[in-house]
Amino acid sequence: MSYELCEKVKSLEPYEPISGDYKVRLDANESFFNMPQSIKDEIAEMMKTLDYNRYPDPAASKLIAAFADYYQIDPQNVTATNGSDEMLYLLASAMLQKNSKVVVVEPDFSMYRFYSFLSENQIITVNKSDTLNISVDALIDAAQSNNADMIIFSNPCNPTGLGVTADEARRLVRSVRALLVLDEAYMDFWDQGLLREAADYENLIVLKTASKAVGAAAVRLGFAVANKTITRALRAVKSPYNVNTVSQEIGTIIYRNTELLRQRREEIVANTNALYQALRKLCENYKLEADIVEPCANFVFVRTARAQDIFNYLLNSGIAVRYFGGASALRITAGAKDENDALLSCMERYIIEKIVH
Repeated sequence: MSYELCEKVKSLEPYEPISGDYKVRLDANESFFNMPQSIKDEIAEMMKTLDYNRYPDPAASKLIAAFADYYQIDPQNVTATNGSDEMLYLLASAMLQKNSKVVVVEPDFSMYRFYSFLSENQIITVNKSDTLNISVDALIDAAQSNNADMIIFSNPCNPTGLGVTADEARRLVRSVRALLVLDEAYMDFWDQGLLREAADYENLIVLKTASKAVGAAAVRLGFAVANKTITRALRAVKSPYNVNTVSQEIGTIIYRNTELLRQRREEIVANTNALYQALRKLCENYKLEADIVEPCANFVFVRTARAQDIFNYLLNSGIAVRYFGGASALRITAGAKDENDALLSCMERYIIEKIVH
């Protein structure tokens, strides 16, 4: 008798992001800033002193202290993980029983649904309105009517770039018995987060990442902030040495450069706003029918019937953005000025070639 995979993984395909050598990469919502040479030099010196034969600090104490100091929160309320993905899986599996009910919104980050599926949870979907906004009333109703165990969504949202205000998020967490998980991966670019309040609620977890505003996607660092009871549970269910020593040390160095991170965040916000305005002007000038969403994050969401054609044209021109077929939309990460200019020039050529002529 031959072995067969279980039903839930038989038809799964590995996640395959855009691969290839593109001169402009605006597809993954990464920071367009690399680390300055001074930080690279500090990291290089640190690497010479590591005890490679020893396990990492299981508590990631220095890293958490640097993260907490940057965001001005209590380190006792922070759990560090190997990227936010590790925490998302732990939330769906260890923090819930099989057949638990998880409320998600659509469209949103696909991994919430994926990890809930792997953990054999029941998924309850709340669809967004035509304007792509999240209805807090709809979430409350879905949670209460289904006796939900967890609600999870990104705020601001990936991929739309829209967000729920702090007041509305507070109303949500106070109105449900379910565990509310706010993924604030992009909240560095907005001012409506609940990070500093997370420990004040008995049913709230706020997630953060070093992959966006911090510009450290390569080292895979994620954080969960919650009250001490939830934090103790999260630290108990994670693997003992989940964040490797190299990532801990690099993250500590980066988060201690607070002024650099704040300056870069401001420039990313400025470049995102400039890209949004330029895309609006381009579509208006050429009368291209498109819905361009004003962003709260570091990317611009563009809905247009020509999304797939534009996506392919950009790829063929060496520019990668993210295409969402179901929504007929593009998600365009804000790049450096020269990258944004290259994108806008290419889109203008597309309009002239494909539409005007």
